[in-house]
Amino acid sequence: MRTAARFGALAGIGVLAACAPAPTPGSAPGLPATPARPTPAVSTSPPTPACSPEGIRITELGVDAAMGLRAMGLELVNCGDRPYELRGYPAPSLRDADGNPLTVQVIPGARPITAGFDQPPTRVVLRPGERAAAALLWRNLVTDPTVVASNGAHLDVAPLRGRPTYPVELDGPIDLGNTGRLGVSAWKRYDGPSATKPPAPSDLPSLPPTPDSRL
Repeated sequence: MRTAARFGALAGIGVLAACAPAPTPGSAPGLPATPARPTPAVSTSPPTPACSPEGIRITELGVDAAMGLRAMGLELVNCGDRPYELRGYPAPSLRDADGNPLTVQVIPGARPITAGFDQPPTRVVLRPGERAAAALLWRNLVTDPTVVASNGAHLDVAPLRGRPTYPVELDGPIDLGNTGRLGVSAWKRYDGPSATKPPAPSDLPSLPPTPDSRL
C-alpha cells in the first residue's frame, strides 16, 4: 500500500509539473518561488487538567471490564502547595450526553454490586505531589426491559461529599444498564502509574481478581 501511495504521489507531481507555466527568465527551473515551511506536528496527548482552587486534580486511570462488571480507577493529585487530607469516599455524579443529571444511587463500598471493595476509609494526608486513588464500580446489566438504560456521558467528582465537584474526562460512557447503581471504594494512598499514560487493567486500584458471578 505504501508503494502504491508513493507511486500515486510521484505521478501527481509529474502531472502538476507538466501543467505548470514555463519559468520566467532569471528563475531556476523546477524551483518554487518560496521555500515550503514544515507543518508543525499536532499533539494527540490530552491536555492535563488544571489544578483546582483547593489544590487538587482528579483524573481517570482507565476502566477494567469483566462479565458485565466495570471498574474505573480515579486518581487525585495534590497539585497545591500544602498538605491535603482525605478520609472517606469520592462523591461522583453523572450527566447524559445533553448535560442533564442522571438519577444514580451511589453506594459507598459497593457491596450490593460486588465484593472486594469494602475496606473502610482511612485518614490519608497527601503532601504536594503525592496521590491517592479510588475506584468506581458498576454493572452493565438490564434487569427490566421497560426501564431505559442509563449511559453517563459526563462524570463529575467531589473528593468528599460536601466539597467542590470537578469534571473528569472520560474515555467512554459509564454504561449502568438500568440498575442505576454506582459503587465507590474509599480513597487510599497511590504510588502506581500516573494518569498521564494509558494504564493497564492491572494498574487499577483495589481491583478484585474475579467478579462475584452470584451478584
